Amino acid sequence: MKTIYHPDDDILEIRISDKPVSREVSHGWNLNISYAEDGSVVEIVLLEARAQGLYPIILDRQAA
Repeated sequence: MKTIYHPDDDILEIRISDKPVSREVSHGWNLNISYAEDGSVVEIVLLEARAQGLYPIILDRQAA
């Protein structure tokens, strides 16, 4: 998994797989999900990530 934040545009990309994208689906105005041919998620793109409180990502390391 690879996470890229574009601060100039406030866009967060979460790349889950290296598979080629077969289709993209918008799930509202700020969430786009890309899928591979087999239906698995390839990438999640969040618009206005910081403005929506989705970036920076904070992981709770004690949750395990």
